[in-house]
Amino acid sequence: MQLQKLFFFVYFLGLTMLQAQDTLQVAIENPRLTEQQLEAGKNYIIDTIIDGQAYYKKEIKVVEQLNLNTTLLDNDHAAEIDDKWLQELYSTSLFDTIYRTVSELDYKDVYYPELSTELLKSRLAELNARTPFNVEYNPSLESVIKSFLKNRRKSFEKLMGLGHYYFPMFERELDNYNIPLEMKYLAIVESALKPRARSRVGATGLWQFMFATGKQYGLDVSSYVDERSDPIKSTEAASKYLSKLYEIFGDWDLALAAYNSGPGNVSKAIRRSGGYENYWNIRHNLPRETAGYVPAFLATMYIFEFAEEHGFKPVKPEFQYIETDTVRVKHMITLDQVGEATGVQIEKLQFLNPSYKLDIIPVVKGENYTLRLPRDVIGKFVNNEEAFYAMTKAEFDKREKQLPQFFNAESKTRYKVQSGDYLGKIARKFGVRVSQLKQWNGLRSNNLKIGQRLTIYPRNTAATTKSTPNKQNKKTVPPNATTYMVKSGDSLWSISQKFPGISIQNIRDWNDISGNNLKPGMRLVVSKG
Repeated sequence: MQLQKLFFFVYFLGLTMLQAQDTLQVAIENPRLTEQQLEAGKNYIIDTIIDGQAYYKKEIKVVEQLNLNTTLLDNDHAAEIDDKWLQELYSTSLFDTIYRTVSELDYKDVYYPELSTELLKSRLAELNARTPFNVEYNPSLESVIKSFLKNRRKSFEKLMGLGHYYFPMFERELDNYNIPLEMKYLAIVESALKPRARSRVGATGLWQFMFATGKQYGLDVSSYVDERSDPIKSTEAASKYLSKLYEIFGDWDLALAAYNSGPGNVSKAIRRSGGYENYWNIRHNLPRETAGYVPAFLATMYIFEFAEEHGFKPVKPEFQYIETDTVRVKHMITLDQVGEATGVQIEKLQFLNPSYKLDIIPVVKGENYTLRLPRDVIGKFVNNEEAFYAMTKAEFDKREKQLPQFFNAESKTRYKVQSGDYLGKIARKFGVRVSQLKQWNGLRSNNLKIGQRLTIYPRNTAATTKSTPNKQNKKTVPPNATTYMVKSGDSLWSISQKFPGISIQNIRDWNDISGNNLKPGMRLVVSKG
């Protein structure tokens, strides 16, 4: 017992001596000073008062806690480059341009001295010899090729960059069905390699399938999934369809024409031309868009095959196909959740997984839905798969019980879309998810218009203050305004009909709403008095 007491005495004596050494060291580094010893321009605090005499020490600044939101900043220039490239990935401008070009070809002579007619003839003859397409020279094809070379160089360089990602997928599926590998260029004419491209008549995806045709060739279209936008599944369907068309017509040029306008229009053009079966002989009897379709395809094939000779410099792609891989999804997850778990930007996940319409990957009996990820993160995902699914399930359960805190109507703000904005950029600005922006504003796609107003329930209140410094979140009603309480079954149109001279846009502007969603009990300003 005496030995134990001695041990504790020695232990506390040593501890006291160590503390005294620390105190002595601090005193040496920051000694007490009298008022006469203070140096001008330095900050001091009173350390103690002895016999009425104040003694001072230098002020020791408290080390600020690291704030990850403000301290770890990205490089602004690099972030701007990323934003511009991601915007390009999701822009539909290339698709719109190609669609317009195909339908408005005029075949006028184009002055392009860098490519002589004789040199073009020899290259087309070389292309004709190594492909099953009829690539013989004619003045119309020369006009289209020179027009593309002269006016669309930047567009083709962007498409060549995207081709590094998409073409390996296309070639594998085309080869499986014995389709000429050059048919991969058809996806450029169809969609400008935009997996979510949608035409004015509703054709969707890289290969522009209509709803019924897509279903016929095995492409699932549901509330969650549109496999017409899936690069591999839609290419397989396109291969089956093209294979059947070639079986019918026995000619790849006519199969192309039938792919665009339907077999019936091609057979009618054959009849009207007197029985000719060469595309160039029946072209004048085809619909205008189809008449420009095959020349656009052949011109695109020529430019890609002779890109080096014409000095094209492809834009560096965001991804190479071999740098990605897929994993089968076992539980319902959102791309937002995947992004938070893996650190991959939501825009990149949307690019890699374009067939999920609401950015949600469902689990459906009999279906094998997959998630495509960059190879450098897929191992981490698989290795932590069970924990990740448990986390997402807990989040879904929480959503079913109550809405997240930032859905509170008191904290909502309105944001006006500016030039250069896209959903991912706005979502990061306000600390929310892209899927939430789409849900709050009834958006079915990622397309935005400059001036469009979005309703946002921000997590990042600083962004709200910055974006709307002179506005209050709550709407103020003018004193002489006429108001109307929304009833069940009301719509903006039916309300506007009740007040002569008031348009739907008036109601939207006066009440700061962008969509058509109304709730019974809402009070709307319908006249400013």
